[in-house]
Amino acid sequence: MSSYCGEGESCVHVAATARAIHITESADPSGAILTTTPGAFSTLVQALKGEREVTVGRPTGIEVVLGEDNTVRIRAAATPGTAVTTDRPRWDTFVRGVRAGEFDHFLART
Repeated sequence: MSSYCGEGESCVHVAATARAIHITESADPSGAILTTTPGAFSTLVQALKGEREVTVGRPTGIEVVLGEDNTVRIRAAATPGTAVTTDRPRWDTFVRGVRAGEFDHFLART
């Protein structure tokens, strides 16, 4: 969870095991947990930091869909049926944390 997320607020959470990165959102009514590879998470982080360009047709492993209704859905290419749902303000908080380097310790696993 990013330090930009206020205490007691719902936020995008990231956790790791030896071989996977898990992403969830505390307010997601489905309770979905997205499991992805460290490499796919690293690509997402690099793209959000602007260090790597994400282009159409280039697989990133994680797809982020910004809906017109203020929703954001995060899916892994390997498990397209599982999507973590958040809203735009919570996603923006996560992105601020990514850009501040708050999730870089997960990249060491790649």
